[in-house]
Amino acid sequence: MVLGKRLRHLREQAGVSFEGAARAIEVTPLTVRRIEKAEVGLRIPYVKELLRAYGVPVREIDDFVTLAREANRPGWWYKYRDVLPEWFKAYVSLESEASVIRLYEPHYVPGLLQTREYATALMRVGFPNESKEEIARRVDLRLRRQDLLAKPDGPAVWAILDETVLRRPVGGPEVMRAQLDRMAEALRMPKVSIQVMPYSVGAHPGAFGPFHHFRFGFSELPDVVYTENLAGSVYYDRPEDVVTYLEVLDRMSVHAEPVARTRDILGELRKEL
Repeated sequence: MVLGKRLRHLREQAGVSFEGAARAIEVTPLTVRRIEKAEVGLRIPYVKELLRAYGVPVREIDDFVTLAREANRPGWWYKYRDVLPEWFKAYVSLESEASVIRLYEPHYVPGLLQTREYATALMRVGFPNESKEEIARRVDLRLRRQDLLAKPDGPAVWAILDETVLRRPVGGPEVMRAQLDRMAEALRMPKVSIQVMPYSVGAHPGAFGPFHHFRFGFSELPDVVYTENLAGSVYYDRPEDVVTYLEVLDRMSVHAEPVARTRDILGELRKEL
């Protein structure tokens, strides 16, 4: 995505139209648009010819090509491609590169904070016709995503969870107790914050469904908001759309219980189990 935006910037700076860029690499203008939007891989011959057409110096072309080769390498999640939905691949990539992740979850504990047993119980419900081996691979993928929380350069995660999330029995009392303990442990991480939206708040602006907001350390990348449904997902990066979700998160954070209260809430709910 970053390199695609850099290509667009170089094209515009050189005063080259989509049609002109397309003629340089003998493709359609649509293909050039797709390259700039990161909807297709960065074919090295195309990259070289485009940069030449934009008047980029040879040394800078070599540096750009090196970055393009790195960008084309499969991510760590590639080996899970058999259980990774096409529409979710972008999510895993965004999550891995984000510097800040803010999210609201009204139904279940976020994947980054789930225990193996909790995740397994959810997968069995979500994929009732899959084998134990397939379920296990889906769970492994979810737990592997959690590795980024321990990285020094990992993202700051700020989650707002509806009280329903903590009270919904998933996998039975023992699984839920372990899951509450896992969240309490996560709160000890310097970059993890969890707030609970209590029932007593009543109606609130985020009640329509879950969504995740990603912010990155690259000036070329805009903030991205992710939402999902039974049929797939939607990614928003237009500023006016992203701002709408950010305003909702800000309002919700004011009405939710403060982070300092979360550990006590988790302990109280654990006793009820």
